[in-house]
Amino acid sequence: MSVIEVRGLRKSYASNNALDGVDLSITQGEIFALLGPNGAGKTTCVEILEGFRKRDSGEVSVLGMDPNIAGQGAREFRNRIGIVLQSTSDAGDLTVNETIRHFSGYYSNPRDPDEVVIAVGLNEKKDALIRSLSGGQRRRLDVGLGIIGSPELLFLDEPTTGFDPEARRAFWGLIRELQNSGSTIVLTTHYLDEAEALADRVAVINRGKIVETSTPANLGGRATSLATVSWEENGTMREELSAEPTAVVARLSQNFIGEIPKLSVLRPTLEDIYIKMIGEQTGEKE
Repeated sequence: MSVIEVRGLRKSYASNNALDGVDLSITQGEIFALLGPNGAGKTTCVEILEGFRKRDSGEVSVLGMDPNIAGQGAREFRNRIGIVLQSTSDAGDLTVNETIRHFSGYYSNPRDPDEVVIAVGLNEKKDALIRSLSGGQRRRLDVGLGIIGSPELLFLDEPTTGFDPEARRAFWGLIRELQNSGSTIVLTTHYLDEAEALADRVAVINRGKIVETSTPANLGGRATSLATVSWEENGTMREELSAEPTAVVARLSQNFIGEIPKLSVLRPTLEDIYIKMIGEQTGEKE
């Protein structure tokens, strides 16, 4: 089932085409990552989907509704989505428990606040003031506020900016749990390893246009890209590009007794492909 359908989406600011004919389709239960450099149009696109910004033209359906709806329909729309912004400024003098209970009052069918505190891993901090939380704990609270309304669709904007590696991976586990519970998640991130770890599909946007939409493994022809086989021979590092790296290794094994010195086989990472795609769009060379 489609949760988000976008066709020919356009938005301009003066002479700047922030979005220039964007098409997107996001299905129920998937984690969908929107990637792109600063100024590519990510934020504008997501804000239109959330109903915070009006489009100039194009068709947009989110949960079967136009996000620019007004009146009673707007409340129904808000009840069905959750939003975790990149930065928030909630009252630091409230406790975690007080904050989540306060926000639950904004929704007609909220989740149980105590269950949400446990779900985001803050049960031991439920009586702590917000201002005393660490960065990772504060971000978990943000997610708690995003899911308190039992959203069918959750928007995450740069959710792990500033996290240390351990906190980021713990947060990834939380996002996977949300997906397993049935939520559809739209993620914007500058961390390519995060997109690869979490996303079922990714879309690269640049200069207001979608460059490509695919799985992380297949984006930009990654799955069929040449592999780089490198090894040391006679004190010199050698390398060979090949579509069949196993055959190269088999050939090399006949030339060495035992292990092949400093052997490595590398295919392009998602970051390699992404940088190449963005460079081709901007005319820059690697």
